[in-house]
Amino acid sequence: MRWVRKLHKWASVIVGIQFVLWLASGLYFNLMDHTKAAGLSYFNQDMVQHQLDATQLIEPKAVLEQHSDSMALDTVFLLAKPYYLLSHQQGLYAHSYHEYTLVDAYSGEVVTLDEALVTRLAQASYSGEGKVAELKLLTPPISDFPKQQNPTWQVSFADDINTEVYVEAQSGRIVGHSDEHKKLADIFFMLHFMDYNNQGSFNNVPMMLMAFFSLWLTITGCYWCIDLLRKGKYRHKRRPRIKTTAIKLP
Repeated sequence: MRWVRKLHKWASVIVGIQFVLWLASGLYFNLMDHTKAAGLSYFNQDMVQHQLDATQLIEPKAVLEQHSDSMALDTVFLLAKPYYLLSHQQGLYAHSYHEYTLVDAYSGEVVTLDEALVTRLAQASYSGEGKVAELKLLTPPISDFPKQQNPTWQVSFADDINTEVYVEAQSGRIVGHSDEHKKLADIFFMLHFMDYNNQGSFNNVPMMLMAFFSLWLTITGCYWCIDLLRKGKYRHKRRPRIKTTAIKLP
């Protein structure tokens, strides 16, 4: 029985610490600025007017014939200009692994996203006053966007909150923005969902262990209560009555 009590106490310590972290992170989620927490402080939300000249478009059929290994073709706009995005291997979600080819919809030429084009794409999605300070081509895993499974450009801006814009290397898609506010929010998300391996998901080993510890705490607690009940530790002890004696004063 002694080992059951010891394991019960240690399990209660582990579960108790995590409950405090859940409480603190939950309080933060209720008080935080959701726009800043999402990294959207300097995100340009203005709608760009796309001007499409249908007379100059190359027929999609002709493009597919040139790239016969393509599974699908989509029309996308980068800096208000149309492109054909050819999918050679496509995942279920945008962040899933895929292989794309970007083709100019007017000329039919294959386009490679170089530093100049990536910089322009990042600047178009940025509404702050900072200048581009650095460009890096990252390969997964990417700490700010752990679900992203594709090579991505990181464009850093010199502003008051250290904004970083992430541009997908093959498609030119803006993966998202990150800054000091988002990094702080990510810490609380990590604590709340026990994502200590930075997988971007709560379906992880620490969460499974917490479920096991909670189950163990419940089982050992019930067993301990039954054992104490069997030993009579929960019997109500009556207080002895105090006899009073009346004394007559002369």
